[in-house]
Amino acid sequence: MHAHRTTVGGGRSRRNAIPLALALLVAACAGEDADEPAPAPEEAPADEAAADEVDESDDADESDDVDEAEDASDVVEPDEPGVDPAEVDADELGHVPVLMYHRLLDDGGSEYDLTPEEFRGELEWLFDNGYSPVRTKDLVRGEFDVPAGRTPVVLTFDDSTGEQAQLTDDGGLAPDTAMGILVDVAADYDDVEPVASLYVISSSLFGGTDAGPRIVEHLHDLGMEIGNHTHNHPNLSQLSSDEVEDELATNVAEVTDIVPDAEVVTLSLPLGIFPEDRSLAERGSSDAGEYVNEGVLLVGSDPAPSPFAEAFDPHAIPRIRSSPSWDGGEPDFGSAFWLEQLDADGSYRRYISDGNPDTISFPQARADELDPAFEDRANPY
Repeated sequence: MHAHRTTVGGGRSRRNAIPLALALLVAACAGEDADEPAPAPEEAPADEAAADEVDESDDADESDDVDEAEDASDVVEPDEPGVDPAEVDADELGHVPVLMYHRLLDDGGSEYDLTPEEFRGELEWLFDNGYSPVRTKDLVRGEFDVPAGRTPVVLTFDDSTGEQAQLTDDGGLAPDTAMGILVDVAADYDDVEPVASLYVISSSLFGGTDAGPRIVEHLHDLGMEIGNHTHNHPNLSQLSSDEVEDELATNVAEVTDIVPDAEVVTLSLPLGIFPEDRSLAERGSSDAGEYVNEGVLLVGSDPAPSPFAEAFDPHAIPRIRSSPSWDGGEPDFGSAFWLEQLDADGSYRRYISDGNPDTISFPQARADELDPAFEDRANPY
């Protein structure tokens, strides 16, 4: 790995990442008393029994009023988290790295692959340096709850290969697979949830064995996102419109047949190539069913803009090819290069959370980068 990273294959360090207490100040909020209506003129009861009925009714009304007042006094609403965005250098208009992984091979494979030790080393470096995983659909929706001072990172895996996930005899994740390593490393960090987005080829699930459907089900149960990578991994630009739609719709149908409540709402383009009609990457249908992709991932480029930035295009999200090292010479535009750029004071500043998912905090100087759709949540400082 690059010099500033955790040594590949070294021992893991436990890190309580960025120890900022998010103190939740809770204040009791009693509702204001409504004005009492003016009493109607009293009429003399016709007899003593009627008088008793009026008295009992009045007592009941007074009891109801007391109960309502007591209920109102019990209502409490939390204040916003007590973190000053300036103290954590919050910048929720910063860039988010979306990392792209393929296979884990002992010899390192091609430039798109890593050794298991390189993968473990990259995860340790990320978590040691303030990154917390989120899923692609969370990024697209701008719905992630990242602790104050930390940065979201999206871990994406293409092709549903056997090295990414397998099950042991007792039904757990095999520890030498990518998902097994992710869960193992994340266990040493308080501010890290082991989530990722796996883009599956539905005709070949995790090696194409009979265990494929069970692996998909298990990953879904762990909170992983199962994304669309087509049914057969074709070059979509070489298919007819009907064929494109069938490839994408079949993938959704196959996955949701295994896991009915799975949200297959993001797509990783095979080879990074759009169909001739780019709109078909977003939505379509065939005899297999319908599909709607809220997000579309490219193959490799630079860090993604914040989902709250006007520059963010959910249907063309750039990804960074994972790479184990960069020597500081000519940029290779892999993860080692880009993660260093995000820590430099350049044009790519990393997204830093304010710890409050309801507000979008950023330096005042970046206000013109905010998507106007989020102005009601803006918290410039």
